[in-house]
Amino acid sequence: MRSQRSRAILALSLLASAFLTSGNAQVASSSTPAQSATPATAPTVINLWPGVAPGSEQWKQKETTLQSGPMKSIVNVTIPTLTAYLPDPAKATGAAVIIAPGGGFLFLGTDTHEVAEWLASRGIAGFVLKYRTAQIQGENDDQIGKAGGARFQAQIRNYALIAEDGKYALSDGVQAIKVVRAHAAEWGISPDRVVFMGFSAGGMIAEYTAIQPDVSARPNYAAPIYGAYFPSVPPIPKDVPPFFMELAADDTLAGPQIMLFYEALKAAGYEPELHLYEHGGHGWGMRKQGTTSDHWIEEFFWWLETHGLTQPHK
Repeated sequence: MRSQRSRAILALSLLASAFLTSGNAQVASSSTPAQSATPATAPTVINLWPGVAPGSEQWKQKETTLQSGPMKSIVNVTIPTLTAYLPDPAKATGAAVIIAPGGGFLFLGTDTHEVAEWLASRGIAGFVLKYRTAQIQGENDDQIGKAGGARFQAQIRNYALIAEDGKYALSDGVQAIKVVRAHAAEWGISPDRVVFMGFSAGGMIAEYTAIQPDVSARPNYAAPIYGAYFPSVPPIPKDVPPFFMELAADDTLAGPQIMLFYEALKAAGYEPELHLYEHGGHGWGMRKQGTTSDHWIEEFFWWLETHGLTQPHK
């Protein structure tokens, strides 16, 4: 266990170093999927909460986009939103996927919009969740990047800080489900066909929404992609939705914790679908690496198909 944790800390330290130089602690890419995808209508941005989001009334930091080459990340998010990518009504299945990006609850990667477009082109509404992130202080991009890297390394030394930094993001995740269902008729969505997908830290949000106490506000399906629950796996309740999980065997960043969550679901009597790839690392998103993890989204789509979500209700 000590050796495994040391490898995880080393991987995360290297990732934090990337944050220091580029403002992005999760690998991002501007590459596009094999098939280009365009939603039927221009994306629409919806505020998640009426007025100021509860709990962040005193936040003063300014939202900032950090960029290094093609890589972008958003920090200091104070106004959470959903960006809706709606499909052509003629192709719409009535299913919706809420997509939460990763970034250690300190920043948000931007490549999840590609996922929403890919799904919308196939008749499934995609909603990118821009959730609140922990406050990072700094007068300029360089200072903000260094402060974020320092906080990221602190999280690795103390997993409890991950939960602390993510508490408002978890609340935003539950609220996103409520908003999508409240607008279901307007957006051509069936309120019982809502999937919550999350990447990395966003995967923890997906897991939380699926097991949180308010059963009526749980998603109908959950899909954490290389996402783990920190600092420890909570008890698994009744009426948990079907799970689709993916990770790479060489993911030393979150892999062990992901498997703990999977085993907890199994021990509670559930049958989550798990895809374990030989290679892929952590944070692959839509970029191509020449590994089997390149095809994760097709396998996710096939899973949706087996649950009847790729075709309209009969």
